[in-house]
Amino acid sequence: MISERKADLAMFAEADVAQLRELLSEPRRICITTHKNPDGDAIGSTLGLWWVLMRLGHDARVVVPNAFDHFLAWMPGSEEIINAWRQTKLAEELFRDAEIVFCLDFGASKRVGDLEDALTTSLATKVMIDHHLDPESWPDLLFHKDGMSSTAELVYRLFVQLGHLDLVDDKVAQCLYTGLMTDTGSFRFSSTTADVHRITARLLDTGIDPGAIHNHVYDNFSETRTRFLGYLLFERMVVIPHRHTAYITIHIEDIQRFDVKAGDTEGVVNYGLSLKGINFAVLMKETPEGTKLSFRSIGQFACNDFASHFGGGGHHNASGGRVDLTLPETEKKFLSLLEEYRHQLDY
Repeated sequence: MISERKADLAMFAEADVAQLRELLSEPRRICITTHKNPDGDAIGSTLGLWWVLMRLGHDARVVVPNAFDHFLAWMPGSEEIINAWRQTKLAEELFRDAEIVFCLDFGASKRVGDLEDALTTSLATKVMIDHHLDPESWPDLLFHKDGMSSTAELVYRLFVQLGHLDLVDDKVAQCLYTGLMTDTGSFRFSSTTADVHRITARLLDTGIDPGAIHNHVYDNFSETRTRFLGYLLFERMVVIPHRHTAYITIHIEDIQRFDVKAGDTEGVVNYGLSLKGINFAVLMKETPEGTKLSFRSIGQFACNDFASHFGGGGHHNASGGRVDLTLPETEKKFLSLLEEYRHQLDY
């Protein structure tokens, strides 16, 4: 178990914390949800919160909009997660019957996909915990701070202020560590502050194995996925040295050829940043509905500003977008915008 002085990591208004503490003072029916296509931070933070709420005596369930990646299914409690795409009726019932709904790692209701109606019509008290920019105003309680490394970090900080760190054992720590590790790019993004390392150290004090967690997440791919990655780097990566940019395109035929599964493109965008002199990396993935984009940067270049031209946003160094354009049209628009941003990329 972990001990911590509350003043060390306090961030949220005491009045809000007190209100949440009162809400949780007796057993409640609680639903915890997150965004569509949940990543390591989404699953890690929801499960970390779930374990603590269960230990406090609440009837808590985690509901996600659709399936999550196989390399996250090792986390303690993952087998209890309700996939709303497969168990639609049960998911809707849980939202309808909940007294409290925790909304983690998203700031806009549309981010839960087909669960949006169940979320917005639920009469439950809604509590949002999130680190993305510009959250919507509908939550009854908002624990938000943009610029933080992850929602997992905010959940940990909330445990500090609620006085529940005694409930953070190795199961909770594995989940929160996964959220921290994945959303910081294995602790290399600029959001990896001294506090993040302090929190990580305290999670490690529970006895968790960081090497094993890293292997579960990053060294758990199929041979086909590895060959797919090699193909992308050799055939589909374009490097533009004078713009300090590298981008990768994924065509529908690539997905069919390599039988690409959910999660197989996770982290691919980061490979561009491993090249000397590259400050900006982009992944463009063709889909039947248009093109999905991921943006990553090192240093001062603002991915979220660039992503706004593609219907997206996010963090300074990590953002996403989606457009109703073909892949060639998206690539053309991207290259045109790159010229407009050339001075910002030159560092």
